[in-house]
Amino acid sequence: MTSEDPDDRSLWSQAAGGGAHAFGVLFDRHAKAVYNHCFRLTASWAEAEDHLQATFLLAWRKRAEVRLERESALPWLLTVATNVVRNEQRSLLRRLKNLRRVGEEPAVPDHADLVVERLDDQRRMKELLRAVARLPRNEREALALCVWSEVSYADAAAVLGIAEGSVRARVSKAKSKLQQQHRELVHTGEDR
Repeated sequence: MTSEDPDDRSLWSQAAGGGAHAFGVLFDRHAKAVYNHCFRLTASWAEAEDHLQATFLLAWRKRAEVRLERESALPWLLTVATNVVRNEQRSLLRRLKNLRRVGEEPAVPDHADLVVERLDDQRRMKELLRAVARLPRNEREALALCVWSEVSYADAAAVLGIAEGSVRARVSKAKSKLQQQHRELVHTGEDR
């Protein structure tokens, strides 16, 4: 963003008034960060693409109702993306449970179009997500915002509704626990 580019608050206000171009600028500015955030939460590039679209569709629908607390729309968009992913995962679990109840096995998606690097990225990300899933929810959220998506501690605090020091403490605890889990895996020879 150059000094001549409008800030996110200005763009959001324009979008709230129906300015599709302003919303498009916000999309261009933040889509990559939201996409990467969704991948980190799902370990799937295809799912990340779907969640990116759902996040911005929801943002477009709520643009007139939402007022940005901070200069950047990114922390709010990342929170929306986190909720979109969480809701989709809950919905998938319900569908799988219903399928199992009636005795049908779910169809296995065809991943033939994915390249080898993406498969490897997904495998590693799934391993990391298994480790992160052991963390308390509040630590997972702080880690995802501040470490994975590089949101400032102050912005994360505003989005999460807690003090900046609490965000820092949650991130620190999460990192320590993940390092301990990794050391235990290496010690037991389970690390690949």
